[in-house]
Amino acid sequence: MSEVIRDIRQAMKDGELKAFYQPQFDSITSKPVSAEALARWVRADGVTVPPMAFIPELEKSGDIREVDWYILAEVCRFLTRLKNSGVTLLPVAVNFSRVHIRENDFVEKLCETVDGFGVDRSLIEVEITESALIDDHYMIKDWIKKIREAGFSVAIDDFGSGLSSLSFVKDMPADVLKIDRSLLSGNCENEKERIVLESIFYFAHRLNMTTVAEGVETKEQLGFLRTCDCKKIQGFIFAKPMPEDEFYKLCEVHKAAAETADILEIQSYKGAADLLMDVIFKRYPLVIFSNLTRNSFYMMSYENFTSTGCPSTGAFDELIIHGASSMHPDDQDIFAATFNRHHLISEYESGKSEVRLVTRQLGDDGIYRRVETTDYFVKSPSVDDLLVITLCDNLPDE
Repeated sequence: MSEVIRDIRQAMKDGELKAFYQPQFDSITSKPVSAEALARWVRADGVTVPPMAFIPELEKSGDIREVDWYILAEVCRFLTRLKNSGVTLLPVAVNFSRVHIRENDFVEKLCETVDGFGVDRSLIEVEITESALIDDHYMIKDWIKKIREAGFSVAIDDFGSGLSSLSFVKDMPADVLKIDRSLLSGNCENEKERIVLESIFYFAHRLNMTTVAEGVETKEQLGFLRTCDCKKIQGFIFAKPMPEDEFYKLCEVHKAAAETADILEIQSYKGAADLLMDVIFKRYPLVIFSNLTRNSFYMMSYENFTSTGCPSTGAFDELIIHGASSMHPDDQDIFAATFNRHHLISEYESGKSEVRLVTRQLGDDGIYRRVETTDYFVKSPSVDDLLVITLCDNLPDE
């Protein structure tokens, strides 16, 4: 047994190993909404031992398991203290090493520890580093699934710092994706860096994952992350890791915090666009985005429409052929002629801003219903391609 391992075990017995908390803030309101628990070794003389002085060796030996379970217990004890005091309870993420993946009774022990303190399981987030994803793919996927089925959330930490790829993440049923600080060099002024970050956030949101940006230190970084609709911010711009009593006071202040500025004044462009899309989807059950120049399309929404047999993506020409085949026999020719790709391009070049047509479409129930299809021509400043947004609406019977 190494000296470090002996010392850290003694530190746990003496209460020198402590859970520090780094709050995570809502990117728009700047209010604390959760936190990450971090192991800190504070000696009796007040000297703090850097994590890098003991964590790597504990990881190597496998003894990090003892520290992880110790920190979880400390977090649960603290949450119980908050609950008994009537202070706002914020969810806390607890780091677990990849070595836990091979613990057969991990989920059972996790439940016993949290339930033993009377803490709601939804308040505990199991955080694993992205490097763990390169282990046995199916084992990790099953491990995460069992944790979530037990009522806990799961976060993938340090995304972008290691070897894992988007393909690994897409297969993992995790709830949260934490973006590593290494992707936030400078003030996010590098165009390629911005493109990469925008893509990661878009990817995560399409997978319904909450995003957290780590290591945020400047207002420029914060401003850019807001445009990406990053949900949570963790970094020195708001707060450093703090001891339990200091975090306790923060939770007390959070409970009594007054409402911030009008959301319309601080809403990010991306967030406002998302709200707008929600309204559009409620009004139009079928929304299609098409590139006439490249003969492609993809479905943006498909809810409560008269017919659900339309392909979700593919060639635009094939989409029109499929659409015409679902129309009333008397409407098929006019539908095909109106929305023929070459005809649409001609209409755009002649100055038209939209093309609209009402037809009768066969529903899944075998009944023809009136449907209004409108193509709106749009241009992107990034490309010369001619794009079309198609809005389809079920009309009431005449």
